[in-house]
Amino acid sequence: MLGAAALILTVAPARTEDANFFDSITDFFNPNRAAGREAPAIDAVPYTVAIEVKGGDSSVKSAVTDASNLESLKDRAPSGAAGLIRRALSDYERITAALYSQGHYAGNIRMTIAGNAPDAPNIFDIVEAARKRGPVPVRVDVNPGPAFTFGEIRILDARTRRPIEGGPSLRKLGLEPGEPALADNIVRAEAILVDFWRERGHPFARIADKDVVADHAAKKLNVTLLVEPGPVATFGRFTVSGADFLTPGFIEDRIEIPPGTPYSPEKLTRLRKRLLGYQAIASVRIREGEQLDREGRVPIYIEVTPREPRYIGFAAKYSSTDGSSLNGFWGHRNLFGGGETLRIDATVSWFGQRPEAVPDADPFGYKLAASFVKPGIYTAQDDLIANAAVLREVTNAYVREGVTALIGIRHRFDDTLSVQVGLDFEQAQVEDTTGTRDDFVAGVPIDIAYDTTDNALDPTQGIRAAATIEPFAYLGQSGAGPVMMKGSFATYRALDEDKRYILAGRIGAGSIFGASLYDVPPQRRFYVGGGGSLRGYEYQSASPRNAEGDIIGGLSYFEASAELRIKITDTIGVVPFFDMGSAFSSQVPDFDGMKYSAGIGLRYYTAIGPLRVDFAVPLNPGPDDGDYGIYVSLGQAF
Repeated sequence: MLGAAALILTVAPARTEDANFFDSITDFFNPNRAAGREAPAIDAVPYTVAIEVKGGDSSVKSAVTDASNLESLKDRAPSGAAGLIRRALSDYERITAALYSQGHYAGNIRMTIAGNAPDAPNIFDIVEAARKRGPVPVRVDVNPGPAFTFGEIRILDARTRRPIEGGPSLRKLGLEPGEPALADNIVRAEAILVDFWRERGHPFARIADKDVVADHAAKKLNVTLLVEPGPVATFGRFTVSGADFLTPGFIEDRIEIPPGTPYSPEKLTRLRKRLLGYQAIASVRIREGEQLDREGRVPIYIEVTPREPRYIGFAAKYSSTDGSSLNGFWGHRNLFGGGETLRIDATVSWFGQRPEAVPDADPFGYKLAASFVKPGIYTAQDDLIANAAVLREVTNAYVREGVTALIGIRHRFDDTLSVQVGLDFEQAQVEDTTGTRDDFVAGVPIDIAYDTTDNALDPTQGIRAAATIEPFAYLGQSGAGPVMMKGSFATYRALDEDKRYILAGRIGAGSIFGASLYDVPPQRRFYVGGGGSLRGYEYQSASPRNAEGDIIGGLSYFEASAELRIKITDTIGVVPFFDMGSAFSSQVPDFDGMKYSAGIGLRYYTAIGPLRVDFAVPLNPGPDDGDYGIYVSLGQAF
């Protein structure tokens, strides 16, 4: 059996940022398309460029080449002789900055156009004569000179001109004496100093001045930074504008920073993220006052803008094992003016093959679903959640026709922790290897979510945990009493300062207590296998089977994954990964028959998240398992 490839396409009305995103994807795979959108220059002057760096290591040479406009724009000829000369002259400053960034402060740059200096008195005539013979030759010779190291470093109070106490160490600033004197480190140190004091309640902290002196004799760079922390302050009044599309007080009720609270930029960052979590809000701009008010507090100004309230779109999915589907949806982001969201989905599906457990079943399915969220039902921290669906679901393990509904209240304790308590109902007719059964399910799911990650689609730090406990008032043929418990935990850690190497790990497990396997409805059992759990294996295939080899699901499961996310460039990354997991017929995972897989992924990083393509192979496949799996989606695997 071969592996499966899945592709999901979603289309909705395009906003400007969406159009730019899709243009960037198309341009990535077809660079000539982007070049073709640009009109050729008038009176274009083609040229050739040769850059030679004499001395310095490979990083210096790369920095010089990357900084040169002559090099990066050589396929786009400038307009006229003046355009070529301007481009060449601009390279002096750009290459000088590149040398500084590598710690070289005594470099020499010599440039010629058709054998003459760019500022020669008759350079225009020289270029015009040269272009008649073909592309104009341009040459850049760079001698980086010696590499400098940091010498004397002084961090002074701008008011007293004395060393400032209690600041970050020179090591944390990247300004240790004897280390390479990279200009970028100085810029980074300024930002670190400002952030350091702002995080300690000084909203107006700034670098008042700096003095950078290159000692050419000693090959040392001496740096003096004058820091002005400014006064310690507290938050003052928050003024909101642009929120007339929401009910009065909607934003104010969710600020949760009373006047007099010690100033903290982190609190403002969390506030902005919290407000952007509401679909009705497109953007949030938080601006701090330029001076303290009469009470010595910092006034804060919040400007919000709305998103288009209505949207419509469709999605398509294909997989040779999981089935294919077409989905159309309509939604409203601000139904009654209080940030309420409503989305209606209509989906038709085709399983692609006869289900293993029900070979005579029609492979077509459908789902009509609606979801509704009402923010602030009791307090600003309490949201009403409601979902309902009419469906026919076809899988290898069962075929289900029925109605589902869930209603619950979600309480947000803070920006990282929330708890949801609900009522879960299902009335369904289910057919599997044992025949056809009518199942009624009623439960009380309790969901706990904890998230400290820095990005929903591409986290680089923090942890993400979720747990569900659902006691059932009625669970299929088992009646009242069973309890389902499941949870997952993921952690992310950057291995370097630039976050180009991210180690990510995930673990998940679940169990159903108080019922036998066949008393639990098939749709409520646990299954493992496929892109959402164990890559490289067929959908549901790493699950218990009966004597005939049909998938029947389990009462427990265990999954784990590890990834090393490596950014090769700012837009391209690779991800080696390892997965393991299985579902079990026992109420507690016994780890018998655990399945393993490994693979490699490609990431294309966009402004809204990484595009993911994973290729995985099973390491210990059984006779019913495939040879590989390919998975395509937006966002990391976990």
